[in-house]
Amino acid sequence: MSETLSNPIATQPSSLRPHEVAPLAAEHAREGERDRRLHPKVYEALRGAGFARHFVPARWGGDEGGFLPCFEAVARVAQEDPSAGWCAAVTATLSRMAGFLPEEGQRTVWADGPDAMVVGALVPGGNAQATDGGWVLSGRWPYVSGVHASDFALLAVQVPVPGGDPEVRFLLVPRSAYEIERTWDTVGMRGTGSDTVVLDEVFVPRAHSFLRGELASGRTPGTAPDSLCVPLQNVSGLTFAAPILGAVRGAAEAWSQAVVRKRAARPGPHQGSTVELDLARSAALTDAAELLLARAAADADRGLLADEWAGARAQRDHVAAVDLLLDAVNQLQRTGGTGAQSVHGELQRFWRDANAGAGHAVLQWEPAARRFGAAGLARTAAVDS
Repeated sequence: MSETLSNPIATQPSSLRPHEVAPLAAEHAREGERDRRLHPKVYEALRGAGFARHFVPARWGGDEGGFLPCFEAVARVAQEDPSAGWCAAVTATLSRMAGFLPEEGQRTVWADGPDAMVVGALVPGGNAQATDGGWVLSGRWPYVSGVHASDFALLAVQVPVPGGDPEVRFLLVPRSAYEIERTWDTVGMRGTGSDTVVLDEVFVPRAHSFLRGELASGRTPGTAPDSLCVPLQNVSGLTFAAPILGAVRGAAEAWSQAVVRKRAARPGPHQGSTVELDLARSAALTDAAELLLARAAADADRGLLADEWAGARAQRDHVAAVDLLLDAVNQLQRTGGTGAQSVHGELQRFWRDANAGAGHAVLQWEPAARRFGAAGLARTAAVDS
């Protein structure tokens, strides 16, 4: 029940090895829930399986990989433990973001190789005071997933601009510069360890920063690895939709196993049972979501998200797919019987993780729908004129 589709969109070669992480993720999933962060062995497996280096430029020893293979690998890990899949996605995505640093900043991150674990906070926090050559950074940044295994953090902050309005920059800080406050205690995605980064007057040189606007617009094609040329808004939903896809696959597997066990315990005809119908509907919704997400990822890899309409369609598809996935997993939880409500069962864990992950800000319907609607109408107007 949990097999992926035979994807009609060709997958580019990838050195990612999710099969090395999946068994460990499954083995330690309950510990991750209890401890509110992944087991150290799972973090190291993510590093060893290539997630940290996937988007790293080749000149630093990285793979310069694509969005589609990353999406597929993350979903595979999340099928065993959605929290591990979430951290895999964040690890890859934040390494892509580190590629926007100036030369000196990139050299600092990857001086010892391409497998540095970078985490980050995209919502501005803290406080930056200007000083010679950079800023002195202090404050708190919550919800930093995977922070307990991090080597560096990229933190968004408003920095002062002489004679003008503040600008939002990402500032790079090494692990030795920040403390971690345990603040993560949620109903789902508990193992992501999304705790709070705390800094107290840490100097960050200008060469260890970049403008948020550069990430939003992407690099100019031909001047950087292809993945850096895609505007963030056009691919950010993939980071968080992929673990949800994996969670729903895991839920389908747990649901199906429970049905098979129940039928084995009660042999004979099952008149009036709707389990076949329930499974068919959930699987169809999941497959539809996967196709939408795979198309969006493949379009990013093909350089097809440069114009506003294509980017808006991709963002819409990320959110629409997650809505389909929630329908699929909620159908399973609702029809799983009393056993599905047991806190010791696997189905409810995947269900909680999927719903918790879908609450992320980039997966909300209204902003994506408004952007797509505006882009679609503008496109029509341009053709008509």
